[in-house]
Amino acid sequence: MGKPSTIDRLPEDILERLQELLRDPRVTQLDATARINEILEADGRDERLSKSAVNRYSLSMRQAGEKLQQSREIAKMWIGKLGAAPQGQVGNLVNEVLRTLAFDLSLKLQDAELNEETIPDVIHNLKALALAAQRLEASATLNVKREAEIRKQALEQAAAAVEDEARAQGMDAEQADFWRRKVLGVA
Repeated sequence: MGKPSTIDRLPEDILERLQELLRDPRVTQLDATARINEILEADGRDERLSKSAVNRYSLSMRQAGEKLQQSREIAKMWIGKLGAAPQGQVGNLVNEVLRTLAFDLSLKLQDAELNEETIPDVIHNLKALALAAQRLEASATLNVKREAEIRKQALEQAAAAVEDEARAQGMDAEQADFWRRKVLGVA
């Protein structure tokens, strides 16, 4: 494991300020570097940021932002295809995407070169992967339960509406009960 970058070692408030500067299209990376170095100097810190460190960090931030934007666009597309109330379907879609990512990560871990330096990271990643898989399965179970509960509530609401309408149409309780049980399957 390498030593943390100068950016990683920044105090949280200064890191947030750097992120704000990098998001501002009016501020160049050189200006951001200079401003952060001024803040570090004013705080009495010896360490300074290099232009290349800020550039690397900015690139990684931009890439992460692009991935986030892509995932939002994909989710928006799928939600549009799945309809207005796709809670269960979207949950299943998210679970499937996460399963795919977990599988991809496990394949990459198999290809990882193991030595004394990399073993702690691989173990950490395996633990994280196992925890993610456990949470993923719990989420899938919760989605199935949620879908069943939604269906049950919809049937109960439909049964109540059928009974109300049947009585409004002059049917007796036995006839209303017939429609509720036979057509909707609700006792």
